[in-house]
Amino acid sequence: MIKSMYPYFVLNGNGREAVEFYKNALNAEVISVQLFGDMPQDSEKPLPEEAKNRVLNAQLKVGNIDLMLSDNFPGMPYSVGTNVTTAIILEDPEDTKRVFAALEEGGKVKMPLQETFWSPLYGQVEDKYGFEWQVSTEGKLTNS
Repeated sequence: MIKSMYPYFVLNGNGREAVEFYKNALNAEVISVQLFGDMPQDSEKPLPEEAKNRVLNAQLKVGNIDLMLSDNFPGMPYSVGTNVTTAIILEDPEDTKRVFAALEEGGKVKMPLQETFWSPLYGQVEDKYGFEWQVSTEGKLTNS
């Protein structure tokens, strides 16, 4: 069962500025802001210094709509036009797999479904029409 869907804006290094802009322009409530530097660190893949203060994920409440945004990771491709995705949150991992597979049909996987530190199952896919989706399961991690 789908729990929720959000517009998801991707910025190119000015995410913190955008959070403040949308907070003021849309009278939004800032629910949370996480930076790449807040992630658990991997000693084998150290986080580049220029990524640490970029926004990993921010959530704002605009009226009764949630808006999410993040910065692009330094060095990753970025182009205006593909910088808005849709985040879809599901409650059941099997539903997440089903929705991801359906969106993948005729499209291409950007990030395979996998456990992340914020979701037991998360992936990114571009559908056959060129729209990008962030698909995730809400809930406890299996190793928690």
